[in-house]
Amino acid sequence: MMQRKVIAISGMPGAGKGVASQAGEELGLQVFVLGDVIREETERRGLDPTPQNMGSVMLAVRASEGPGVVAKRLLPKIDGSQASTLIVEGIRSLQELNELKSRYQVILVAIHASPRTRFQRLLSRNRSDDPKDLETFEKRDFRELDVGLGYVLTLADLVLINEGAISELQSAFKKAFSKLSL
Repeated sequence: MMQRKVIAISGMPGAGKGVASQAGEELGLQVFVLGDVIREETERRGLDPTPQNMGSVMLAVRASEGPGVVAKRLLPKIDGSQASTLIVEGIRSLQELNELKSRYQVILVAIHASPRTRFQRLLSRNRSDDPKDLETFEKRDFRELDVGLGYVLTLADLVLINEGAISELQSAFKKAFSKLSL
């Protein structure tokens, strides 16, 4: 049986993970988003998807079920996919990364953008769980780093810098994908 291949995308909030995933979708890849697991759990708990609620749920789920739980909860959906190569967006901890690596061939892609760029993008994106002020943005960054995101980023097989237009990152991702040994 051929081992499924996963392109795991990681990055700080607002770095461009979703933009890279969208480029992957344009290449025909199926995308699974770890943040959707937390959004679903937040909704299941009857909470509004605010930055505070989403952060609290993320931490509570990890505290009660372990640091790799978000990836573990996604595994049945990945296993149910017919795709031989797919994207998992939003890796935040080494344990999540290891959950994927224990079952699939994984290539880790880190998307990087400066804090200033990311903050402006989150303000303009205006998703319900996005921070609306600099203090909330910084708290979210530190929460993400406390979960282990910084460690994951240092292990990337490929780093894409995203300081320009959406089309630039999408083009860079597609070009890099064509060169990845999958």
